[in-house]
Amino acid sequence: MARITASVYTSHVPAIGAAMDLKKTEEPYWQRVFSGYEFSRRWLQENKPDVVFLVFNDHATAFSLEMIPTFAIGTAAHYKVADEGWGPRPVPDVEGAPDLAAHIAQSVIQQDFDLTIVNKMDVDHGLTVPLSLMCGEPKQWPFKVIPFAVNVVQYPVPSGMRCFKLGQAIRKAIESFDEDLNVQIWGTGGMSHQLQGPRAGLINREWDNRFLDRLIDEPEELAKVPHMEYVEEAGSEGIELVMWLIARGAMADVAGGAKPELKHRFYHVPASNTAVGHLILENT
Repeated sequence: MARITASVYTSHVPAIGAAMDLKKTEEPYWQRVFSGYEFSRRWLQENKPDVVFLVFNDHATAFSLEMIPTFAIGTAAHYKVADEGWGPRPVPDVEGAPDLAAHIAQSVIQQDFDLTIVNKMDVDHGLTVPLSLMCGEPKQWPFKVIPFAVNVVQYPVPSGMRCFKLGQAIRKAIESFDEDLNVQIWGTGGMSHQLQGPRAGLINREWDNRFLDRLIDEPEELAKVPHMEYVEEAGSEGIELVMWLIARGAMADVAGGAKPELKHRFYHVPASNTAVGHLILENT
């Protein structure tokens, strides 16, 4: 039986990828950001999964404003790194897990969640930056990846509770796959930031850290937070944090009294024009 052993949560700031690609990670500004992932890279080497189910949002790369699926699962065997306007990042292409992805799609759709099946797409910084943060600069990624894109760009976007319950459905799907696989689920995006308008540059440290507290200890209650609170407190792009609730919902059953173990927590501002948050939770 496949099993989810851990979840990883991290921001996917594009400037972080640029800092790595341009060899700026030891500069004082960026060194403080990357120091928060030193433990994480060691942890990943010791806890390498077979597959990572990676929740991210596309940035008008695979999907344009002409077609925006709410939830889209990648079922391909291979994904190229996208050209986001200045050439593809110099990182490896991504190897998929089509058998497991197809099984998850079948199971989750039968649990009444509508997914878009994507058999071909390029993946942008929303997916590659988390891989770089956790893996460094390998010649190939050390595990297979199932990309799972969520619309947090064009309203209406899914609610936190919808995302949390989707995570529970994903866990059920993975646990029903009959191959013995170690699977991790990663939730990416956020934290508080706003890229336009009078509040451009907004960062809310207090709200961000309260979000991390609640994600660890009371995720079902956190899932009830309405969209307007994200917008008011975390900025227009802070809504990306609902994607973390998919990963949290896929962890051990909270209702059954289980609680994952916190292995690492990190928070830093600023990184470009946003806050960087990061957690690692292990199922015990």
